[in-house]
Amino acid sequence: MAMNPAQYDAWYDSPRGRWIGDTEYRLLTDELALQPGARVLDVGCGTGGFTRRLAALGLQVTGVDLNAEWLAFARSRDPRSNYLQADALALPFADTSFDQVVSVAALCFTADWQQAVREIVRVTRQHFAIGLLNRRSLLWFEKGRQGGSGGYQGAHWLSLGELRGSVNGLPVANVRLRSAVFLPSGSSTARIAERVLPNFIPWGGFVLLSGEKTLCERSKQSQKPPAKPEA
Repeated sequence: MAMNPAQYDAWYDSPRGRWIGDTEYRLLTDELALQPGARVLDVGCGTGGFTRRLAALGLQVTGVDLNAEWLAFARSRDPRSNYLQADALALPFADTSFDQVVSVAALCFTADWQQAVREIVRVTRQHFAIGLLNRRSLLWFEKGRQGGSGGYQGAHWLSLGELRGSVNGLPVANVRLRSAVFLPSGSSTARIAERVLPNFIPWGGFVLLSGEKTLCERSKQSQKPPAKPEA
């Protein structure tokens, strides 16, 4: 049975859920040059867990998701952020609208995750960081096989080659892949492994694709003439 938004959000308050959420959040923020006041977009924000944490840093955060019920829950928990119903495959924003764009374990549930990556890059002005599920991981072995189980049912699990290939031909630079959640149990052994193993090892269940918009693309966007007002 599918979780309702309150149940999903509560999972992140459980010991294992909190550890996984904290681990993913640290990896995410390590990859971004976040400055107070920056405009940030969270694609596939769900119940707004990561959106709330980013807003607490003094950022201007917008969360988008297709699920109206989950967005209503997110708004009830977070008066600081702006939440909109929108499709990750066709974001309703102009090019380079946001300083940073993030997405955490959401695109793996879209109909076309590669198109969603293209949309994220399009609306990014500076940096992007996209968290996806790693097929080369213990988490996949436990939760991803045969269509997936629990909250991972129906998810796309991707190889590092697929992730790298998703930004080929896009105006990005300094592309990096880092992983986390090597042992998904959340046990004391898992927590030790997370501290000891460097996150460039590609075996974590959560893999982060990050990069920045190329300078020439940013310059091109800034030189566009302003749109003429409609008659």
